[in-house]
Amino acid sequence: MKLSTLSAIVIFLCVLQGIQVKGEQRTEKKKTLPAGQPGLKGITRTAFGKTGEGKAVELYALTNSQGMSAKIMTYGATVTELIVPDRNGKLGDVILGFNNLDGYLAAQPYLGAIVGRVGNRIAKGRFRLDSVEYKLATNNGPNHLHGGIKGFDKAVWSARPVSTPVGPSVEFIYLSKDGEEGYPGNLSCKVVYTLMESNELRIDYTATTDKPTPVNLTNHAYFNLAGPGTGNVLDHELMLVAQHYTPVDDSLIPTGEIASVVNTPMDFTKPAKIGLRIAKVKGGYDHNYVLDSGGSKTPVLAARVHDSKSGRVMEVYTTQPGVQFYTGNFLDGTIAGIGGAYKQHYGFCLETQHFPDSVNHPNFPSVVLIPGQTYSQTTIYKFAVK
Repeated sequence: MKLSTLSAIVIFLCVLQGIQVKGEQRTEKKKTLPAGQPGLKGITRTAFGKTGEGKAVELYALTNSQGMSAKIMTYGATVTELIVPDRNGKLGDVILGFNNLDGYLAAQPYLGAIVGRVGNRIAKGRFRLDSVEYKLATNNGPNHLHGGIKGFDKAVWSARPVSTPVGPSVEFIYLSKDGEEGYPGNLSCKVVYTLMESNELRIDYTATTDKPTPVNLTNHAYFNLAGPGTGNVLDHELMLVAQHYTPVDDSLIPTGEIASVVNTPMDFTKPAKIGLRIAKVKGGYDHNYVLDSGGSKTPVLAARVHDSKSGRVMEVYTTQPGVQFYTGNFLDGTIAGIGGAYKQHYGFCLETQHFPDSVNHPNFPSVVLIPGQTYSQTTIYKFAVK
């Protein structure tokens, strides 16, 4: 064999090997972003399965130097795990969730997900905007709930790690197209999760539209500060910075009234156990509280929860005018997740938001976003011990 022919073969084999190595590197890069990589400190990315339609889902893990960590997946921009220390420094999960994607793909009550285009309820799935009536799916009795049959909680969001001086961060992007679930306008959404060094999980929401449309985004995490397998949350002590709430009818739609909590079982202006008066509330708590702040440009304290068993304290700060306090009334033990079966009151939600059915109540803060405006809200879950 001539030398030139042998050289050509050697060169060809080297090039082929180089292509294979590059291909392997690209595949590995899709699976994980190792912590410590420049600009990605405290962030890892792993594959988390595929949806029924074959879309790949990724799981991002954020960690800080205090030992706190959060995991968020691209399916629903969902928080799947939130690990925080107790009073003895022992780390433990404080939200309800599943060990794998299959649990989230099955019928389940929005555990940890971003809900939208409009979180909470819209009466009879109808609203009028600019003299046009829009009809939405009625997926909660006679009403529309959390964006409809396939809301943002069931979408696969695109994601990328973001460098930030205050902690590891991941940005999730989703385009809700004009007509999706009956809503008008192309809505471009961005949700950024940042795990702060001060043991805070910060969520920043922004959105823009090309047509007037209602928008109300929130996270639907179910919390249990003692841990997801420890029983109900009725002994957790709650304080809400809210002297008013919005009463509801039998289908949990606001009547339009803004009522005082004074001398009612709705009063958490002073710390009280969640279970203290829950028997006096038909069905349990599933109500919107009107925050005293009325909504603000910077996050202010909305709620504080303390679990005496673990010593964990969670404070909620938000720019939103309201918060939905929900006590897992519809959990009935048929769903099993981390820690076992989830029974009634095994978790609570504090969903920062605009008021339910606001699009049909002119006296409520408006949820209508118009072209040229930017929807912008922030919520922070801050953890400590005592």
